[in-house]
Amino acid sequence: MIILDGKKTSNDIKDEITDEVNSIISKGDRPPHLAAVIVGNDGASLTYVGSKVRACEKVGFDSTLVSLEDSISEEELLDKVYELNNDKKIDGYIVQLPLPKHIDTQKVLLAVDPKKDVDGFHPVNFGRMALNLPTFISATPNGIMELLKRYKVPTEGKNTIVIGRSDIVGKPVSILMGLKTNPGNSTVTLAHSRTKNIEDLIKQADIVISALGVPDFIKEHMIKEGATVIDVGITRVEDDSEKGYKIVGDVDYENVSKKSSFITPVPGGVGPMTIAMLLKNTLQAYKN
Repeated sequence: MIILDGKKTSNDIKDEITDEVNSIISKGDRPPHLAAVIVGNDGASLTYVGSKVRACEKVGFDSTLVSLEDSISEEELLDKVYELNNDKKIDGYIVQLPLPKHIDTQKVLLAVDPKKDVDGFHPVNFGRMALNLPTFISATPNGIMELLKRYKVPTEGKNTIVIGRSDIVGKPVSILMGLKTNPGNSTVTLAHSRTKNIEDLIKQADIVISALGVPDFIKEHMIKEGATVIDVGITRVEDDSEKGYKIVGDVDYENVSKKSSFITPVPGGVGPMTIAMLLKNTLQAYKN
């Protein structure tokens, strides 16, 4: 069994980006610049955006944090998006989700310039991804593909099941795994809450990618011997530790790892790859 170490791999990617940024600066050019828009004071969002800002500093990017009150109107937020679209010093930016309920999230994401959409959420970028054209791929699916690539996990001709059909993870990774690429070239089943006999489908899969958010959903008896298991789930579960909780994934890691050939841990698997791939997209936006 080989652990797909997202923490180590993400640090490798950040080191590669740092080298490239140092080369850019040594030529007298400005560094890449990533901006993040956050609306309100959601604790998880603030933590996540803060880690993105720190990651920018680590690789030598410039970064801008745009903090807005959750009482902001949709029109005012759209004005800020258009302002960022036209700011030539900013190469890419993200609008941190979720947004307050009085704001139409799709309307805001559609307003983002696809050339600066380093989250890869704009329909133009999603469509280009589906057609296997150069584009920004959303960070978590891209991180999964990068892990498979760097660990040389065999995917061609394999049966892949993706559990969860979110626009951010499930749908895009199911498309990527079916593309005529390496990694990719697999036969993909996209399972969700309405899928019947999901356990039987998991048992037949060579590659299981779970983005469900249900702690320990996938048990040892569901997994084929030698399967590759990618756990995207992140859930806080209360325990007796000092923190009062622990982070767990969708997979019963301790037992499933005994049967798998490759597996991602939680934490330390897919999670760290997300920010690394966002930085990679920002560097690409700068080059573009």
